[in-house]
Amino acid sequence: MATRIPRSLRMRTGSTHLLRILHLASPALPIGAFHFSQGLEYAVEVGWVKDEPTALEWITGVARHAIGTLDLPVLFRMHRAASTGDENELHRWGRFLLAARETEELRAEDRHMGSALARILRELGAKIPGPNAQRTPPGYAEMFAVACVHWNIPEHEALQAYAWTWAENQILAAVKLVPLGQSAGQRMLHALVPILEKIATQAFTIDDEDIGACAVMQGLASARHETQYTRLFKS
Repeated sequence: MATRIPRSLRMRTGSTHLLRILHLASPALPIGAFHFSQGLEYAVEVGWVKDEPTALEWITGVARHAIGTLDLPVLFRMHRAASTGDENELHRWGRFLLAARETEELRAEDRHMGSALARILRELGAKIPGPNAQRTPPGYAEMFAVACVHWNIPEHEALQAYAWTWAENQILAAVKLVPLGQSAGQRMLHALVPILEKIATQAFTIDDEDIGACAVMQGLASARHETQYTRLFKS
């Protein structure tokens, strides 16, 4: 007579998969994401963002017109490249994404978080290319894709996790800067869930020539943040 396998054991693989996603998207991951507001600090300084509705409007706009149209479709291509072991294609999209960042602050953020995540992944046993003077240092999305492939996180879940961790960091910055209460932060995160799901799904349908960001106010805020008199964040 066959032994019946407990449901808890049958679900173990899926549970591990979920835990890997939670690990990668955790704000406790020491990559320094809390140092960066991506221009939100300047937007608060000049009054573009001043309360919960305007903070949600700002974050939603950047999600739809930058994260959803630039980061996520590029991450999808990076995931495919990492899955097939095509390092040249992986690095090519990494260079593309870095070049698409509108300010030095945003590029510095990408490089900082990418280097930090690469270091962590090496410590956890992932195969990460070593330093190479002939290529651009890896950006955050590039290393995120490598981590997802290493931990067998599928493409759609990878895009969702990336969008979520970005949104959570933006909410945390808004809560600190506006300032807002923790309940307001949770309401905004709740409101963002269907939007994040939508942009993660739509990213698969965006052609190469249509990839790009159109978040003009964020670009201006990031550029002006570089000379802002007082700052809590690096971007």
